[in-house]
Amino acid sequence: MSTVYLATDQRLERDVALKVLYPHLAEDDRFLERFEREAKSAARLSHPHVVGVLDQGVEEGPEHSIAYLVMEYVPGRTLRDLLRERGHLTPRQALAMLDPVVEGLAAAHDAGLIHRDVKPENVLLAERGSIKIADFGLARAVSAGTNTGTLVGTAAYLPPELVSGGAADARSDIYSAGIMLFELLTGTQPYHGEAPIQVAFQHVNSRVPAPSAMVPGLAEDLDELVLWCTAVDPEERPIDGNALLGELRHIRTTLSDAELDFGHDQQSSAPSAGGAPHSVRHPQPANHTEVMDAGVQYTEVVDSQSHLTEVVTAQGSPTTVLRGDSNATTVIGSTPMAGSVPERQLDAAAREKLARRDFKAYQKEQARAAQRPEKTLRPGNRGRRNVLLILLLALLVFLAAAAGWFFGVGPGALVAVPDVSSRPVTAAQALLTEAGLSSTAEEVYSDSVDEGLVISSEPAASTEIRRWEGVQLLVSLGPELFAVPETVGLSEAAAAGALVAAGFGVGEVTREFSDSVPTGVVIASDPAVSVQLQAGTVVNLTVSQGPEPVDVPSVLGLPQDEAVALLEAAGLAAEIAEEQINDVDVPAGSVLTQSPADGQLTRGQAVSLTISAGPRIVMVPDVFSDPETVAIEKLEAAGFNVEVNYAFGSSVLGLVAGQDLTGEHPEGSTVTITVT
Repeated sequence: MSTVYLATDQRLERDVALKVLYPHLAEDDRFLERFEREAKSAARLSHPHVVGVLDQGVEEGPEHSIAYLVMEYVPGRTLRDLLRERGHLTPRQALAMLDPVVEGLAAAHDAGLIHRDVKPENVLLAERGSIKIADFGLARAVSAGTNTGTLVGTAAYLPPELVSGGAADARSDIYSAGIMLFELLTGTQPYHGEAPIQVAFQHVNSRVPAPSAMVPGLAEDLDELVLWCTAVDPEERPIDGNALLGELRHIRTTLSDAELDFGHDQQSSAPSAGGAPHSVRHPQPANHTEVMDAGVQYTEVVDSQSHLTEVVTAQGSPTTVLRGDSNATTVIGSTPMAGSVPERQLDAAAREKLARRDFKAYQKEQARAAQRPEKTLRPGNRGRRNVLLILLLALLVFLAAAAGWFFGVGPGALVAVPDVSSRPVTAAQALLTEAGLSSTAEEVYSDSVDEGLVISSEPAASTEIRRWEGVQLLVSLGPELFAVPETVGLSEAAAAGALVAAGFGVGEVTREFSDSVPTGVVIASDPAVSVQLQAGTVVNLTVSQGPEPVDVPSVLGLPQDEAVALLEAAGLAAEIAEEQINDVDVPAGSVLTQSPADGQLTRGQAVSLTISAGPRIVMVPDVFSDPETVAIEKLEAAGFNVEVNYAFGSSVLGLVAGQDLTGEHPEGSTVTITVT
């Protein structure tokens, strides 16, 4: 199917995994279109438990095109490697391994993606402890590019609906995950056969046995979970990854510690059955598959170093296959081919392909012959055979002792993670080192744990892990601080919105008079702008009420200069009317009227003043010889005051004999008349 290389992204200077598909796959335009579509779909899936797809493309070469995927590089090993090492896992370990895998499948199912090839070989265990599932959508793309009537999958984990020609959906991934859980719990796969096609059809015709039938003592809940996932009818399985994830986590919380740790003392470092690959002819990178053209009824697989990939065709289709195991990704022909066509009826291209098939078959037979020993031990060589047996026994004893040391006191020994919460990071790392555990630290913000102290560890305290697995510490940076935003010059509502958007609360709002800041606008904040505070802290605001009002003083009767000075001292302006008005009571140049006369004005506002022109200058009427009463009436009508002086002590004739003022005089002046 493909060759995987460790490559370097020269632009971003990082290691990546480069998966190069076999050239014949890139010759099919329909496959390239499907491959690009599936790669883009997988690239849109971003999840911590899914190996990310970074790029894809097709490189045009001088002889053929090369289709490739650029993926996240995950240093570590596979779940298959772990199974080979331990044989099987305890229920606690198996459920812990399956949980992130199902979580990744759930995210893919939500995005409309189906994996189609869930197996331990595609579960990557990173060196830093994370678990990721790889090769999303690749099986579907390759199956679209292979022969008509074929499917790509792994016989040991293949859902029955795919074997019988049905369509794959999320429940197909659930079935494969259930088979994988069976193998994690028991150390073996539920079905075995001489060829992958035999294994594949057992999925259709048989019911997966309960794990407790293989390992008596396993909890009944685990049996039910495996049987639910591996129901032959997809309608009887969990609908998708989310449904399985919920049940998986429920079981983890309901099983007792004894049930979860069952079989712990039975674990072994020996490889599980069927886990080791057979001898190979040409070592290649993992998951190497080559599918030839269906027109000549020929399918070929070249073995790899591990996780072998093999091809099985339908009955009646000639096939050349090197030995492999049921863990390999398998191409299974589900539609029988037509009868053989005589070579003379084939065109030149078909005859060339047929010749190439025969030559490859010859090469494979030569490779098998090269692997057969040229000499065998004859019955007469018993001494030599005994020596070999003794050496083999010694080797086994040595390996057993080494395994005992490794898992007893060495890097593989189980150690309970000590509780390092709330300790300084240096003290926590020293405690872990004392327990024989390595550690890494990741700094995060915390509102409840002081800076420099450990918040928690992964795995959590008291969890038993192998010494080589290591512990990750979350170390507090203290509370995350945020800068107070600028609020001066904003309206009160806008300032409150800016504070809330920055994660702060609005505290006390104080209102002050200001001659320079408009009413309702923020004058200041406390704390001030750019001060670093913890989220949720309240910030006080000072808001302008506009200019402060002042009392209007009375300036009536005051000379104009004095009146203006008094108003300006009060913070007001004086506005002088252009026209002056005569008044007998207010001297000329003094304030006759003001508006407003009292009350309050805003500082800087003006008071209107009218200045007196003083009394009018009028002509004194001539009242000589007028009767007393007539004279008085004339003078008063002209605006004068009248004072009477009787010449004989009293009025005799009643006529005015004289007056002291004549000509023009100010209105209001007093005119004295003499009456005879």
